[in-house]
Amino acid sequence: MAQLNFAELWPYWPELLAGLWVTVQLTVVATLGGVSLGILGAALRSGRPGWASRLWGVYVELIRNTPFVVQLFFIVFGLPNLGVKLTAGEAALLAMLINLGAYSTEIIRAGIQVTPKGQWEAGRVLGLSRAQTFLRVVLPPSLQRIYPALVSQCIIVMLGSSVVSQVSYEELTFAANLIQSRTFLSFEVYLVTTLLYLALSVAMRQLLLALGRKWFGVEPA
Repeated sequence: MAQLNFAELWPYWPELLAGLWVTVQLTVVATLGGVSLGILGAALRSGRPGWASRLWGVYVELIRNTPFVVQLFFIVFGLPNLGVKLTAGEAALLAMLINLGAYSTEIIRAGIQVTPKGQWEAGRVLGLSRAQTFLRVVLPPSLQRIYPALVSQCIIVMLGSSVVSQVSYEELTFAANLIQSRTFLSFEVYLVTTLLYLALSVAMRQLLLALGRKWFGVEPA
């Protein structure tokens, strides 16, 4: 029976923690940017049909119906042919932003669609512009309705960040692969990496749900 040897991983903890920190940074920026993109997209898709709404709809369908790894490879290997050169980190962040932006657009739009039309009319009665009505009257209760689903999507994107190791970006999975190639302790390395992703997912969910309770009064599921 094979014996597990976690002790040999101890010298490699700095690499694992450095990779974890890169994953956290990617996740924070991608979450903030992706959700902001989703709010913009939901506003466009919920308004009067026009070329901007249709164009955004094409973007959403394109992203939601293609694998994340293909999107990442297109950004890394395809865009340079168009004269757009990005570092591995920039490409990883852009791919995560675009991916979360598309999914969060539809999640937020679902919340907006069930908003009573009377709220729009109330905004007009108060003398608010359409943009002010959207931001102050319609958006907050819409986010409250879909907040748990949005949190889950943000976590999915965080876990999907492991794919960016394929373009040599030094996040957690890249560090794990590098350590495994040096030590050949596959089981130990990937078990520790799994536990780190699990801890990050739980911490991220609890933090976002706590913020949801503070901002929107969202009750825990």
